[in-house]
Amino acid sequence: MQRQAASMKRNLFNQDYLDEQFNELEELQDDDNPNFVEEVVNLFFTDSVRLIRNVDLALANEPYDFGRLDDLMHQFKGSSSSIGAKRVKRECSQFQEYCNERNIDGCKRAFQGVKQEYATLKTKLDAYFQVAREAS
Repeated sequence: MQRQAASMKRNLFNQDYLDEQFNELEELQDDDNPNFVEEVVNLFFTDSVRLIRNVDLALANEPYDFGRLDDLMHQFKGSSSSIGAKRVKRECSQFQEYCNERNIDGCKRAFQGVKQEYATLKTKLDAYFQVAREAS
C-alpha cells in the first residue's frame, strides 16, 4: 500500500497536477497531526465550491464585472497555490488574463478549464488520500 501511495503521488507530480508546495505541506505533518495535509486539502475543496459558485453567478449576470471576476479568480488561484495545485493555478491565470482583456468568452472557456482541472485533481487526491490512509 505504501508503494502504491508513493506511486500515485509521484504520478500527480509527473503529470503536473501538483508542485513543490504540496511537499512543503507534507513537511508540516507530524505525529501530533498525522492528517494535516488531507485536512488542508479538504478545506481547499470546501472553499473552492463557494468560489466556483460565485464565479458561476458572476458569469451569469450582465453587465460583467471583470474586477469582481478577477478578484474571485485571484482568491481561487491563491488557494490552489497554497496546496500546490499546479494545473488549477495555471487555468486560473489564464482566466485572469482574459479578465484583463475584458474577453468574456475567453473567461467562460477558461473557467470550464478551471472546473475540469479542479474536478480531476479532487478525484485524484481523494484516491491518493484513501490509499495513503490504508497504508498507514
